[in-house]
Amino acid sequence: MDPESTLQSASHEPGAGLAPSLQRSVTFHNMPLAARGSPYGRSIAPVADQTERILGGIEDATAIVFSSGMTAWTMLCLAALAPGRAVAIPDGGYYGIEVLTGELFERWGVEVRRYRATDMAALAAAADGASLVLIETPMNPTLDVIDIAAAAEAAHAGRALLVCDNTVATPLQQRPLDLGADVCLQSATKCLAGHSDTLAGVLSLRDATLAERLVTLRTETGTILAPDPSWLLLRGLRTLAVRVARQSASALELAGRLGSHARVASVRYPGLPGDPGHEPACRQMRGGFGGLVSFAVADAAAAESVERSLRLIHPATSLGGVESLIERRARIEPAGRVPEGLLRLSVGLEHPDDLWADLEQALDSI
Repeated sequence: MDPESTLQSASHEPGAGLAPSLQRSVTFHNMPLAARGSPYGRSIAPVADQTERILGGIEDATAIVFSSGMTAWTMLCLAALAPGRAVAIPDGGYYGIEVLTGELFERWGVEVRRYRATDMAALAAAADGASLVLIETPMNPTLDVIDIAAAAEAAHAGRALLVCDNTVATPLQQRPLDLGADVCLQSATKCLAGHSDTLAGVLSLRDATLAERLVTLRTETGTILAPDPSWLLLRGLRTLAVRVARQSASALELAGRLGSHARVASVRYPGLPGDPGHEPACRQMRGGFGGLVSFAVADAAAAESVERSLRLIHPATSLGGVESLIERRARIEPAGRVPEGLLRLSVGLEHPDDLWADLEQALDSI
């Protein structure tokens, strides 16, 4: 079945209500759930189980949900790493991964190797003898595109597992496991849930042994996704296909218009034919290029002027929601990591003409 149809057909049970049921119980009288572990909410919850089945179905994999994307990454590191082992992470992409990995795992004797995100030779060198290698594509917020198949080949040559952060693309536009990645990581807070009201994370993989290890760790640490956010994530999945399609189309339109504005120094969007990531994105993405656009203006003052002048687009952190959001990323990322005038735009469901009118008047006001 097509992944889009899977999202619709699997979100309710035959003969039941069309809206998913919310079962808040964390203690269960009957024992059928014991096949998945102890019948207790720290191990399994019916709504989380239903969400995992849907997410696993669209990736032909085992999906495991967690209380946040960062929790999902932490559990994977706990499952695959140990003192004396190495993990390789890029110098770009979501900066929280680098902060957490360095501050937590380096203190426990794990070697944290950092490599230039877009340099495949550097990735290969960092992967040699490592346990995990992380890539993110398209990268947040620079929107560089990494060749997943080439990264998998390099990681496996070094005897490492390749983890691909697929948050920006979602499994509807990019399937890292089909391209050789061993684990797919997503912050389900973003596009999957899609309504700015849910914290969640998910790991998808096809290695049954590692999946079992992750579920055991989740049970012991209590990091399962609770019933209410599981239900909100399930609700978001029902509209994922139409949201992603609309946001991608609008993002492509806005990226083209931004590139022609005199106040915009540069634009990054994989859907633009002139973008450095366009060719690999065309090879490994389908159905659009995501709802995230990055563009740069002269400096921090100009970027903050744009933020202050916007009337429809919200100055806020996060991405993938139904409302359009914008943020000067250098304000919160480590110094020097991104240009001071870089603005990350997460395109929502508003009409693209309305969004452009808001962006144009804000840019004109610099």
